[in-house]
Amino acid sequence: MMKAALYDRFGGPEVLYVGRIPRPEPKTGEVLVRVRAVSVNGGEAAGRSGKVPLITGRRFPQRVGLDLAGEVASLGPAVTDLTVGDRVWGVLGLASGFGSAAEYVTVPADRLGRIPDGLGPVRAAALLTGGTTAITALRDKARLRRGESLLVRGAAGGVGSVAVQLGRALGAEVTGLARAANLDFVRDGLGAHHAVDHRAVRPDQLGRFDVVLDTVGTDLSDYRKLLVPGGRMVTVALDHERVAATLGIIAASAVHGRSRVRFFSGNPKRPLLDDLARHTAEGLLRPPVDTVFPLEEISAAHQALANGGVRGKYVVRIA
Repeated sequence: MMKAALYDRFGGPEVLYVGRIPRPEPKTGEVLVRVRAVSVNGGEAAGRSGKVPLITGRRFPQRVGLDLAGEVASLGPAVTDLTVGDRVWGVLGLASGFGSAAEYVTVPADRLGRIPDGLGPVRAAALLTGGTTAITALRDKARLRRGESLLVRGAAGGVGSVAVQLGRALGAEVTGLARAANLDFVRDGLGAHHAVDHRAVRPDQLGRFDVVLDTVGTDLSDYRKLLVPGGRMVTVALDHERVAATLGIIAASAVHGRSRVRFFSGNPKRPLLDDLARHTAEGLLRPPVDTVFPLEEISAAHQALANGGVRGKYVVRIA
């Protein structure tokens, strides 16, 4: 048996508790990972609250946790490129749902990469989801180029905090939108050229940008209007209260007007994890850890995320 974060009904952070469930065994092509740390993500919070039943289903108890950092405990058949004891990180695939907030989890081998030397599990977990998402958004989807202007909406959050660093490393002029209390973190801690209080200005007062990265999911039409000719906008979030309307805006942008809004959901495999490890080893990206919670305080970690104001990531340490 093993400890895992569970809930027996949809609801707020208070529904979470730590219980015991059978430890899984790796199948062909899978790896059993002893989990050392996970981060708290908005997607799993939406699942816990019942907003994405197509992903979570309605059978209980359910689990939380999307990413993980730990070490290989055992190998399933046909896994030859990892060994027991390897320090690894990864993100569960969409088909797997949630469940990494546990002492052990099985993961397909191609969804695991090796943690770079010198990076502990807490800092690795803080960087993982945001880092792979930011690389995909800016490098692959937006194709951000040196000398361009980049607006990061939600610049202090898990994805935004890495995107600001990556944008600067790619040679862009970076403007970060965040709440007033986090502007020093965005500017001085992450390296944004400009940090703006999102509550103090309207979108049309921000200027024009080559690339807009949205991590919030609301008011997409207003931010799309900020693009220069040939500009690109990428969003990595959906407004869960208005999913149909938000998807409609994204779809319409591909047909009407000059600037398409691109949306994707992160689903990284080893090549992307290796890219993140390389950028980290080169010193281009620093893990943004806000607060570390023990597994027994998983409810408090989710409540902290719901309260807003995070600087980077809340991390849950698995004893």
